This record gives sequence, C-alpha cells and structure tokens, in this order.
Amino acid sequence: MNSNSKASLFGIGFFCFVVGSTFGQDQKVADSLTRIYEQDILKDTLKLELLRNLAFNESRDLQKALGYAEELIRLSQEQNNHLYLYRGYLQQGYKKRLLGNLEEAMAAFFKSSDAARIAEFPEGEGTAFGAIADIYSISENHVNAMLYYHKSIDILRAAKDSVSLAAALMNAGDEFLHRQYFDSALVYFEESGFIFEKADYLIGKAYNLGNIGMVYANIGKNELAESNINEAIRILEEMEDFYPISIYLIYMADIYMEKGDQTTALTYAKRSLDLGKVHGLKEQISDANLKLSELYEKSGNIEESFRYYKDHIAYRDSVSNVTTVQNMANLRTDFEVSRKQIEVDLLNQEKRNQRNVLFSLIIIMALGAIILGILFWYYKKIQKEKKRSETLLLNILPSETAKELKLNGKVEAVKSNFVTVMFTDFVNFSKQSELIEPEKLVKGIDFYFKAFDEIITKHGLEKIKTIGDSYMCASGLPTPNKDHALNMVKAAKEMVAFVERVKKLNNQLPHFEMRLGIHSGPVIAGIVGIKKWQYDIWGNTVNIASRMESASKPGKINISETTYQEIKDHFPCEFRGEIQVKNGGSFKMYFLT
Repeated sequence: MNSNSKASLFGIGFFCFVVGSTFGQDQKVADSLTRIYEQDILKDTLKLELLRNLAFNESRDLQKALGYAEELIRLSQEQNNHLYLYRGYLQQGYKKRLLGNLEEAMAAFFKSSDAARIAEFPEGEGTAFGAIADIYSISENHVNAMLYYHKSIDILRAAKDSVSLAAALMNAGDEFLHRQYFDSALVYFEESGFIFEKADYLIGKAYNLGNIGMVYANIGKNELAESNINEAIRILEEMEDFYPISIYLIYMADIYMEKGDQTTALTYAKRSLDLGKVHGLKEQISDANLKLSELYEKSGNIEESFRYYKDHIAYRDSVSNVTTVQNMANLRTDFEVSRKQIEVDLLNQEKRNQRNVLFSLIIIMALGAIILGILFWYYKKIQKEKKRSETLLLNILPSETAKELKLNGKVEAVKSNFVTVMFTDFVNFSKQSELIEPEKLVKGIDFYFKAFDEIITKHGLEKIKTIGDSYMCASGLPTPNKDHALNMVKAAKEMVAFVERVKKLNNQLPHFEMRLGIHSGPVIAGIVGIKKWQYDIWGNTVNIASRMESASKPGKINISETTYQEIKDHFPCEFRGEIQVKNGGSFKMYFLT
C-alpha cells in the first residue's frame, strides 16, 4: 500500500477505515436515521447519539457526513459533554482525511485525544492516537508513527478492548509493510488476525486478509496474495465498504501484470478507478490513473498512457499538501499545541473576569484567588508535560545531542574517528516466526531487546536502532572514549551469555540462536532531517560491521582486524582467515573465544 493509501481501522465502535470508508459503517442505517434527524424531535444526549451515528454511517456524501460531525462538536461543547466531543472531533478528522485535508485532520485528532482524556475514556484516547499515527505514517514520519502506534497499543491492551487493539496492531503492521519490513508486518498481522478471528469480527478479518495478501504480493507469493485479496474483496463488497476494495484491486492489477495477463490487469485497475470516481476518493482515483498509465505504457499504447498520467497528476495535486503535515510532527508530538491553546483560553477568561473588577472589591478578591489557583494548576500541569517531552526526547536522542538541539534548534553532523559498531541478528527468525504465536513472538523479542538495552547502558554504549530482529549499537559516541572497542566486546559477551541463559529457562518464551558482528573505524553521526528527529550513524564502518554479523555463526562474536588490534591484549581470539563477504571484498576475521 503506498503512502497515500494508508488504511486505518479506528473509529466509533471503534473502527474507521480512515481513507475511504468507515469500518463497519452502513449507509442503510444512515438513510434510516436521516428521516429521524429531519423530524428534529430528539434532544440532549439522544440528539448527540443520533449525530454520532449519522456522521459514522454516512458514506455516500462526505460533505454531509462532515456537517453531522461539526454539528455534533458544536452541541457537545454547548452541553459540556466531553465524551461526545471526542467522538465529534474523531469523525471530523476522518472526514477531513477522506477529503484530502491532512493538516485539518491532524488538528481534529489531537483535539479528539484531549477530549477523551478529559472524559476519562482511555479507549477513545488510544483510538485517537492510532488515527494520529496514521497521519504521521502517510507523511513518511516513521518515528512518530510508531511512537503513536505503540501508545495506542499500550492503552488498548490495558483497556482490554480486543477489537480496537487488533485494529492498532494491524495498522502498525501496515506501517512495517510500507517500509518493506515484511517479517515484522506479518507478525503484527498474525496477532491482529488471531484477535479478529476470536472476536468473530468479519470486516476486521477482511482487512487483515487483504493486508496479508499485500505482503504476499510484495514477496512474490502471487497465488497466496490473490487468494487472500479476493476473499477480502468478496467480504467487503457484501458490506459495501469500497475504499479498501479500490486499494486491493490495484494489487490484483499488479499480480496479473506480473503474470503477463494485460487484459485482466486493466480490468482490475479500471474497477478501482470507477470505485474511486463513484465515491469521490481522490487518492485512489490518482493511484488507479497511475496504474492504468503504467499498464498502457507497457502495452505500447503511449497515447492512452499519457492521458491517464495527466489525470493522475491532476488528482494527486488536488490532495492537500502532505508537507504541511510533516512540518507539524515535532510541534505536536507531546500535545504542546493543545496545551498552548488551553493557556490562551485561560488568559482570555482572565481578561473577561477583569472587566467585572469595578462591581465590588469582594468579587475582585474572589476572582483573583480563583484565577491564581487555576494558573498555578496549569503551570504545574505544563511543567509536567515539559518534563514528559524532555524524557521522550532523551529516549530518541543521546543526552548531549538533545542538549545541542534544545540550545541551537539544530544539530551539526559530527565525524568520530574512533567508534566501534555492533550488529546482532537472530538466526532463522523468519522461519521461527511462522511457528510461534504472534503475541508470544512479540513478547519474546521485547524480552531480549529490553535486556540488551540494559547491557549497553551498563557499558556506556549508544543504541542506534532496531530493524525487525536486528539490534544495532555503537561505542565511542557522541562522547569519544579510548576504550570504545573494549566496552563493546564486554557488552557483546554479556549479550551472548544472556541468550544462552534464557535457553536453559522454562519461561514459555521463544529461544533463539544469535550472531554478532563488530567493527571499529570512523563514522558520521547526526540527526536525520530538520524536524523529524532520528539519531543515526553513516559510513563504511557501519557497512563492514553489518558484514561481520552476516559472516558470523550462531552463538559467535565475529570481529574485524581493526577491532582485533584494539582488544587483542585483553581477550583471546581465534583467527578465521580472510573471508569473502557479499558486495564487500574479503576481510580478515576473528572469533572472540
């Protein structure tokens, strides 16, 4: 699924397929409720519930659905009902998203999360976080997307909302699918599919089948892909949920294009385009036009290819600017904007109160005391949020880098000449993942990586990233350290010892064999992007460290000649000779004994 076709399953009840159709919505219900709405006989909470259902189920006319959501927001504010205010902002965000306005959709989702928190409705807050994560994913901000997916998953696990949890897991899996981490995507999809099956949630199973089919399409298993996607389309057609169908039809076109069946591929792509036009789905109209342009180009029909490509550009450019949303990422990560708005509202209230000062000194004193108390409460609350934001920053960046970013607003890339880099990898992880229950597999990886985090912290190392089942760390940065290689080797030995100890425990967790590779040399370190913070390192040293890991053996620590010269007086090693590695020539290698 491409970035503009990001699917989300959060909504009231709580599912909403954000980019096109509501998860579990029913246009027939909307048509029936419209007659009740037109009679205008319901009041208070009953009226709010009616508007909630209308905004949720209306799929034929998005502007009409948006109108219901905005009326729900207005009435909820008048009645000071934060539960329905959360629901109104959530539906407003979904409709704005469907209409292509990502910036306004993001703002609505943050307001929705605020209202859910005030209403003490954790399931709603988790749902809103999932919707926020979807916008970050569409905006290519993987760090913030996964941050909010994990927030959503943690809240929904605690709330024991199994169906909403399955939705969060599936959308997180879709983010891994988009990043082409197919093993990780399948882990999340298998857990979400298990939950949907257990809950007998038919439309959830349909989305899950479609997403698994897309994974199979990406890894070349076309028969499995076609089987899963066709079953998903069949279920979704019965439920008249058309947006995901338009996405899956594009994948079917790809499958038949690879088979060389041009006619069938064109049929699927045109079906996707027709669905998009009927339901006003700009993103899918754009994607379908692009696919038809590719198909006609491949068949040699350049005139038709050019016509569809022009339509693709026209619809692509009609969708609101994704860059605007990308620039919001670090402004809204910890609700800073919503906090500032609360502060502004408070100051406005203070000014209104001051106009009543002339009435009596007693009223002035009473209002002054109240205002001071509120200001103090908000001051403490803002300080708490600031501390949370700083803690989050330190979880993403090294402390010195975080200080530089806060002081200067940017971080200069730095070359470090003496750094040791290590990669680890679990042997045959992909095969084992097919045999282990998804939830158990995720818990197992989390168990190992938490232990690795504690080990590298003990030895003063810097965690760089994890990719699937691979763990990467570095020693000697951002602060230079003459013992960088020794510290890395000590940590590596502890990691191996930990993995071996776990094998002897009957703790119901999966057991793995692990390879480790270490190399020392110069690297460039810094933050990727200007407002999308992610600390990373680059250089040939990183590539060679990765080659050391891939050339290692289960349970072994494989080190390069450079690292060996740094640690040879402290640790015994076994020379392996010069070994050829993929795309990298040959290197002298040693096993740490």
